[in-house]
Amino acid sequence: MRQRLRLFVLTITILSMLLVIGGCSKKDQAVQGDIISNNDNALVDQDEDKSIDLLTDEDNAAEDTKQVIEIEEKKEYIVGELPLVEGGVKGVFNTYGVQAGTCINGSVIKNYSDHISENYNSVTMENEMKPEAILSHTKSIKTGDIVVEYTQRTTKLLDFAKENNLKVRGHVLVWYSQTPQWIFHEGFDTSKALVDRDTMLARMESYIKQNFEFLESEGYLDMFYAYDIVNEAINDNGTLRDCKWLEIIGDDYLWHAFYYADKYAPEHVKLYYNDYNEQFKTEHVIKMAQSLVDEDGRSLIDGIGCQGHLYTKDSIDQYMKTLEAFSSTGLDVQITEIDVSLGTWQNILQPTEDNLRAQGQYYYELVNRIFEGNKAGTTNISGITFWGVSDKASWRNDRNPLLFDKDFKPKYAYFGAIQDKEHAGY
Repeated sequence: MRQRLRLFVLTITILSMLLVIGGCSKKDQAVQGDIISNNDNALVDQDEDKSIDLLTDEDNAAEDTKQVIEIEEKKEYIVGELPLVEGGVKGVFNTYGVQAGTCINGSVIKNYSDHISENYNSVTMENEMKPEAILSHTKSIKTGDIVVEYTQRTTKLLDFAKENNLKVRGHVLVWYSQTPQWIFHEGFDTSKALVDRDTMLARMESYIKQNFEFLESEGYLDMFYAYDIVNEAINDNGTLRDCKWLEIIGDDYLWHAFYYADKYAPEHVKLYYNDYNEQFKTEHVIKMAQSLVDEDGRSLIDGIGCQGHLYTKDSIDQYMKTLEAFSSTGLDVQITEIDVSLGTWQNILQPTEDNLRAQGQYYYELVNRIFEGNKAGTTNISGITFWGVSDKASWRNDRNPLLFDKDFKPKYAYFGAIQDKEHAGY
């Protein structure tokens, strides 16, 4: 019995030991399982972290690229270093059927001849065809009649135009300014009395006749497509400007000037009345132009020249109304001396970045509206002549009014005029 009891105790002991060993084995397995599981999670976490890091790097790279592009887009270009349009200003204007011109003198053809021929197809003599430049006092006294004689300075400019296949606007025959006063006096002597109406009309006719005869004889006349016969005769209030032409001949001196020009100028040379402040005297100019007809009712005038000496604060809307009103007469219309100064007539602005951008926008909008007006038939602008090749060469060089600056670099105004809106200061 005792022996059986011992065997039972031994068996229980062995079983207990086996249970303990089994439990420990399972615990170890569980711990190992937890370790494996945690290691796996760690590996997964590491992979996830690595993926996140990789994604972040890609995002950062994309973001950096985006920022570089944005910086490049926002980078300020230097307008003066941008290339000029191929084909020049005339190439752009030709696509809209508009002549592109500039004024010239001895200095600009010497220094900028290539630029002129590359950008323009029309020129106007700045001063060299005004009355004082083409009339000979000595020969007039000697012959007893007014004598037209072109100086070498003038013929040099005409030769330049001819050699470069440039058309010419004649400027100007009858004008109150830059006209020698001796032509109005007896014996061409200012110490003597003024001549009478009939004598002055005879001198006017001889003067205009000789001018066209000279151009024809020297082989220049074919270059001319337009001529300013009378310049700046009307005040802003509609009255005729006081001058010796008016004083001696009377109110009809304009009619006689166009009558003689129509008589002696060839058909291909269009005859213009030219004036400034045209937006303030629009109706007066129209009334005068419509009165210039012969006894058969035929018009003696072909066109109206708008000088276009504007400012960046001037109303483009108002100016377009003037161009539309002139065009509605059926006459040809040209902008003959355009420059757009900074600010206003009373308050000239400095050439700051903002002011030059505003100028570029002004040129863009004005030229664009002219092109659009021509297309729509509301305007009839056949030519635009810029009054100078650069700010340095401008008669208003203190107002920086032209397409190129004083160092002859293109401005926002240049890109505005050629309809490059991206670089016109917007």
